[in-house]
Amino acid sequence: MPSKDPQLVLLRHGETEWSRSGQHTGRTDLPLTPDGEEQARTAGRALAALDFAVVYSSPLQRARRTAEIAGHPDPVTDPDLAEWDYGPVDGRSSAEVGDLVGHEFQIFDDGVRVLPPDPAHGDGRPGELLEDVAARARRFVERADATLNDGGNVLAVAHGHLLRVLATAWLGVDPRYGARLELGTAAICLLGYGHQLRTIEGWNLPPTL
Repeated sequence: MPSKDPQLVLLRHGETEWSRSGQHTGRTDLPLTPDGEEQARTAGRALAALDFAVVYSSPLQRARRTAEIAGHPDPVTDPDLAEWDYGPVDGRSSAEVGDLVGHEFQIFDDGVRVLPPDPAHGDGRPGELLEDVAARARRFVERADATLNDGGNVLAVAHGHLLRVLATAWLGVDPRYGARLELGTAAICLLGYGHQLRTIEGWNLPPTL
């Protein structure tokens, strides 16, 4: 429901083949599945009551397409909203990485450089440190905050891990706390203000209406 105070609304992109299979999808630019497109339509209906002063999207097609289907065909593409560059973890499941490293893989603790660069995964890039992702998230939060302070709502359409880190940047807590914030495909989150503090008003809300 619309709030009397401005909100930063987060929307994760709809389902892709790799999100369905549990493979990490960083800079690999996959399209939405038909189910993912339907999720985006449902999310758009759920958000229709909100007016947004500005809509931002990751430059990756799964986020841009989600924004378009949800009713926002011309979002401002922001590279700071791109998904965590997983490097050698890209395209692998957590179970697969765990088998390779010999222990249960926890990305927020282990990072993605737990594996050596691999041309078959992430084009041989080493991948980003969590601190790099958090720095991008903080930059975006400060940009969004300027609009919120002027009284306008902001929508950010992006990715699972990036948005979890963004929530920690909003709260000003350790980015590793993002491990505790589950986020499904096309889920909606509401960030706002309470008692002069940045707060989470809704998290991982399913795209149903």
